[in-house]
Amino acid sequence: MRGLGSIRPKLSLRTLGVMIAGYAAFLQLYTTQPLLPLLKEEFHTDEVAVSLTITLASLGVAFGAPLAGTIADRIGRKKVIVASAFLVAFISIPAAFAHTLGWLNVWRFLQGVCTPGVFSVTVAYVNDEWPRLEVGRGVSYYISGTVLGGFSGRTMSGLVAHYLPWRDVFLVVGALNLICAFAVWRMLPDDQSTIRTSIPWDRWLHAAGSHLRNRSLLSTYVVGFCVLFSLVGTYTYITFRLSEPPFSFPPSVLGAIFFTYVIGALLTPLAGRGVDRYGHRATLTVGIVSGICGVAITLLPWVWTIAIGLTLCCAGVFAAQAATNSFIGVTAKENRALASGLYAAFYHTGGSVGAAVPGYFYQAGGWPACAGFIAAVQTLTICIALRFWSGGREPEEHAQLGEVD
Repeated sequence: MRGLGSIRPKLSLRTLGVMIAGYAAFLQLYTTQPLLPLLKEEFHTDEVAVSLTITLASLGVAFGAPLAGTIADRIGRKKVIVASAFLVAFISIPAAFAHTLGWLNVWRFLQGVCTPGVFSVTVAYVNDEWPRLEVGRGVSYYISGTVLGGFSGRTMSGLVAHYLPWRDVFLVVGALNLICAFAVWRMLPDDQSTIRTSIPWDRWLHAAGSHLRNRSLLSTYVVGFCVLFSLVGTYTYITFRLSEPPFSFPPSVLGAIFFTYVIGALLTPLAGRGVDRYGHRATLTVGIVSGICGVAITLLPWVWTIAIGLTLCCAGVFAAQAATNSFIGVTAKENRALASGLYAAFYHTGGSVGAAVPGYFYQAGGWPACAGFIAAVQTLTICIALRFWSGGREPEEHAQLGEVD
């Protein structure tokens, strides 16, 4: 009994450490979304220019994802997780004092580069260090942390900017990131698994080329691109609509609209059961159609209908994400870690482009034009899946990628 008592607290701390790592990874990634109207006014520029604070952070994630995994294979998982968490926190300091939009974008890009060292390596850490029967539970705690981090980073940003200068958002979020980094350092046990040497670059390139030549996998990467494109584009430019007449909401209220993000995330388990029962294409189709309906509902001129529309958008995106994650698991017969890494790169590149390109439609025709463009991308997503994905249910092992924004 004494032995069991000594083990349980360690397991509890380890699980909490994984959850905090997920929280820290997504705490800062989209903090500028509620700040976009303020940044537009501060730097005397337009919607597309200030959206680069999100575009470049997401692009940094896509750039850093393959590097983080390679470095972690060489020096160990925990070292990379902790070092990356501290770097994300410290980069918030120069970001807070950036006097030009260009310099703010530089620091946001660097934060993005460091972020995969927390979120993608944490998933690998759980798979390596957890007992096999507990991996699913460990990943679920991690995903819960990412949802809480993505939500609280946005809402905290709006609240802080309502009472303090917007630059203080980076200091507050950076301080919280620093606390999380210390907690992860103390709570996560050191790696027990043998450190694996990364595969040679020529073999890596050959394996990557093989995945990209697989039409089913390539189409899944494109679907992932479109999925995050739609979500980031929706939430980035709906903030401009709500900050303008007739709503004219302050940053605190703009941050609060991200509560719909949490509601949508809570519906994700239903998508997992949908994949098991009805197959990947059916689940993806239902999810994307839900997103299209949600975007359409946001065109109505009432706050409560916009909230319902955003909730449907989130639920649809998370359902689509469950379908794509699972589909990679049953399609990639080898080098699944690489297949997951390529998916992450496409996925976050989609978020990067989604933060910028819809802005041109917003400038040309306001939110209706922007929403129409996003709905067109979502329709394209369904067409790609119906054309290149096999239907039905696949009872094989599903892979868990742990990608939630």
